[in-house]
Amino acid sequence: MSRLVRTAGGLFRVGYAYMTEYRAELLLWALAHSLSIILMGVWSQAAARGSFALGPLEVIRYFLAVFVVRQLTVVWVIWDVEQQVQAGKLAPLLLQPVDPGWRHLVNHVAERAARMPFTVLLVVLFFVLYPAAWWVPSPTTLLSFAVLVTTAFLLRFLVQYTIALGCFWTERASALEQLHFLLFMFLGGALVPLDFFPDELRAVVMLTPFPAMLWLPCRVLVGGVPVAEVARAVAVLVGWGAFFLVVNRLLWRAGLRRFSAMGA
Repeated sequence: MSRLVRTAGGLFRVGYAYMTEYRAELLLWALAHSLSIILMGVWSQAAARGSFALGPLEVIRYFLAVFVVRQLTVVWVIWDVEQQVQAGKLAPLLLQPVDPGWRHLVNHVAERAARMPFTVLLVVLFFVLYPAAWWVPSPTTLLSFAVLVTTAFLLRFLVQYTIALGCFWTERASALEQLHFLLFMFLGGALVPLDFFPDELRAVVMLTPFPAMLWLPCRVLVGGVPVAEVARAVAVLVGWGAFFLVVNRLLWRAGLRRFSAMGA
């Protein structure tokens, strides 16, 4: 266990140093997820003029939560894996005793730590501009949010890493990620709050993992979601995670055989 902790700590320190090498780039990546702020203005005006499930202030808080959740769950592992496979950089990593997947995961966690100051700064700026939207989540709400958003991040990482393993068979596995991202944005509630969906459509969408990866963490953060529903969402995420973990390991073994057969 101590060896595992030392290894993880070493990978984290290396990843954090790498991520903080270009701090301005981190700020630009944080701003790249500001689409939710634009949509906040659109939907808050619509809620003020029409009859929706959420009021204008609730819409503002919801899309701020979307911004925060996306900052905490952003994943880019598919582009790293694609580059490693195409450039032949994967071969030396296979000689090391650490599975490359763990290296990617720790780098993502290190990036969260490096990105956090910019995220906090942008949230503070938001409340300066919208003081009426200020609210203080309860400790129970923050705990539920932390559990849910951590599970959502792990599932997002696992799903994208599984798609990334298609690089062993095609040069553009990232094209498949574009389809997955569109589904995540729409069915996850990043473009439209699922509260605005008809009940029948929302019931169907809830069968997918996307609402639990984005919409539900946002609703938890702004309040109004019982603990039992959070527990069900975590169970859904864990179930989908188990499925993608099995698929991931199968694709990894098949992909390595193909990779080695090509002379790597």
